[in-house]
Amino acid sequence: MRYHNITKDDMLNGDGLRVVLWVSGCSHCCKECHNPITWDPDGGLLFDEAAKQEVFAQLNKSYISGITFSGGDPLHAANRLDVRNLMKEIKEKYPDKTIWLYTGDLWEDIFHYPLLQFVDVLVDGEFMVDLKDPKLLWKGSSNQRVIDVQQSLRQTDSKVPVLHCSNYLQ
Repeated sequence: MRYHNITKDDMLNGDGLRVVLWVSGCSHCCKECHNPITWDPDGGLLFDEAAKQEVFAQLNKSYISGITFSGGDPLHAANRLDVRNLMKEIKEKYPDKTIWLYTGDLWEDIFHYPLLQFVDVLVDGEFMVDLKDPKLLWKGSSNQRVIDVQQSLRQTDSKVPVLHCSNYLQ
């Protein structure tokens, strides 16, 4: 897996203060994407042991709520296995920290992915500039959904997502 950045003390990509891993590789290529530099799966830096320890150093801080995987797309074929393995290690080492994941894929197409067992909240769907609304909570366009993954997986029909929050602050 390759990545572009590790953001520390982030308040924009999930609940609480978070560490954000911006991975390389995205095949969605959304019009007016805020981060097109991350589309190339061969771009950025190799996610090595030093990068992992940088993430863990942040997660060791009691005031950090968890980690957010964004990019690029963490579910790009070049990332999926490494992201899954890192999520598994994080959940074992930091069971009280939450994991958020941003993807251009739709819940209905990915709810069966094994790595979702480690994800608490998923923001799904491609960014659509025509539906952009800067007042939306945790997402860029109104077609995207902020999904409570664990509740959704526990439902009788897992294809129907349970939303983590409404579109706007109440």
